[in-house]
Order: sequence, then C-alpha cells, then structure tokens
Amino acid sequence: MENAMRIISGSANLPLAGRIAQYCGVSLTECEVSRFSDGEVKIQINENIRGSDLFIVQPTNPPAENLVELLISIDASRRASAKRITAVIPYYGYARQDRKDQPRVSIAAKLMANLITEAGANRIITMDLHASQLQGFFDLPHDHLYASKIFYEYFQAKGVQDIVAVSGDVGSIKVARAFAKKLRCGLAIIDKRRPEDNRAEVMNVIGDVKGKNVVVRDDLIDTGGTLVLGAEALKEQGALDIYACVTHGVLSGDAIRRIEESPITEIIITDTIDRNSVNLPPKFTVLSTAGIFGEAIRRIWHEESVSKLFD
Repeated sequence: MENAMRIISGSANLPLAGRIAQYCGVSLTECEVSRFSDGEVKIQINENIRGSDLFIVQPTNPPAENLVELLISIDASRRASAKRITAVIPYYGYARQDRKDQPRVSIAAKLMANLITEAGANRIITMDLHASQLQGFFDLPHDHLYASKIFYEYFQAKGVQDIVAVSGDVGSIKVARAFAKKLRCGLAIIDKRRPEDNRAEVMNVIGDVKGKNVVVRDDLIDTGGTLVLGAEALKEQGALDIYACVTHGVLSGDAIRRIEESPITEIIITDTIDRNSVNLPPKFTVLSTAGIFGEAIRRIWHEESVSKLFD
C-alpha cells in the first residue's frame, strides 16, 4: 500500500525494533538476514514494500557487520522501490572519531555518514550522539532524539532528594546542564584528561557535591574506566549515593566487573544496544527507548513536529 508505514530490523537489536513496532501499532516487516559460508552478509525483504514509508532499525555498534547490515538493508529497500527510507540508528557507532585530533587518522564518523547517504537513505534518526555537531555530517534530514526525558521520569518516580547533576566531562556539559534544569538541581563537572584512548585521569571535581546524591549524566559507557574514576573522585569530595545515567551501554572489556566493584550505587542505561544476552548485575537498570523512537516515527509518518517531543 502506498505510503504505508513499514518497519524492518537488522539483527543488531531485534528486541528494541519489536517494541518500536508494537508502539506504532504495526508488525515488523519480515526481513531475512543470513550469511554465506564465508561470512558475507545477505539481506532479503520478504514482503512487498513498494511505495511504503520504510523505517530500518539498526544500531551500528561493533561488530562491523552491524553497519554492513544497515547499508545492505538500505540498498535492498531502495531497489524494492520503497518511497522513503529512514535509517533509525539508536546508537551511532564511530561517533568518537569525529575530528582529526592526531596526525594521519580518519574522520570515521563522517565516512560512516557518507556510506549511509550513498546507500540510499532519505532520512536519519539517532539518539544522544557523542557530539551534536555530528548531525551536520549528514546531507539528509536528521532527527536527533534525547534520552534525558526517560531518565528524568525514572528519577522523578524514584524520589531521590538532594540531587546534584554531574557532567562526566567538559564535552557533556550541555546535556548535564539540561538534565539539571529538568531536575531543578545544581550542576557539577568532572574535569579529566585522557592521555590515550580508553584511559582517563580525573583531575578535579568542579562544584559542590558534599553531602549530596549525585547523578552523572553521559552519552555512553565503554570500558567504564572514566565513569569509575569519576565516581571515586566524587566519593572523595563527600558525595553520598552515586547514580549514573548513560544512554549507550557499550560495556566492552571488563566494564561490567569494574562498575560492579566501584562506589556507584546504580547505573541506568537504555536499550539502544541490545544487552539481553548478558546477565547484568542488580546494580544495572535498563530503560527502554522504544516509546521515544516509536513516537518520533509516528510523527514523521504523519508529517508532524518531532521537536515537540522534548518541549
């Protein structure tokens, strides 16, 4: 049917795609993801999508096959005559490589944007990019969603008192400030230096956290080293319970063990990256982003404002 809403998913986060489809009141369009014997990815859409408004849900976290699946899904959809193809990328991988900060390195975030554009996407939906200016890497309409609304509602229901919102680093100040404004609380900043990739040295805590419950707000957690060092610094400054609200739980290496052994009281992540196969300890809470993505998709389909979601 022309202009019908269709949602398909790669294999990176089928549970989230299913919840998004359920929110939108549709079933996931049948899409078969298979591999040749050498590991080569093959995508086949098993339903007619001609003339449809198609949304492809696929985060691009490692392994690299997740990105390849997205590109091939877009190409398959274009060749199947979908009217409009929107790439819904809950977690945009390679976002940390957004500038040439060392000699002879790639700006991989821009390369990924070029690949997605050239594959045939007409529109992009992302959430909590590592840097907001990454939106400019795409020469396409781009809807950038925010998870702070989910975290705010969680803490409102939790009823934690005497809160200070903490920015995990200088780059996260804007997100933490908006979060502090929503919670109507103070703001502190962890000043850190990163001598090399995946290793941080906390230098100072800017702001008063003594005798306060703190909520660290950041966009992603990878190895957990930065967050744990920040929590230890906050404890040294007299913080009480330490909560962390992190949108993307990459959780590579020993991240889970490191957080479990840290002074962090609770870490709240979202389902932008599928962690169903991992038995997370009780210290972890996972909140769903399906409602925000589903409402954004519904509004795009009806040509309504997406920004009003966050008014």
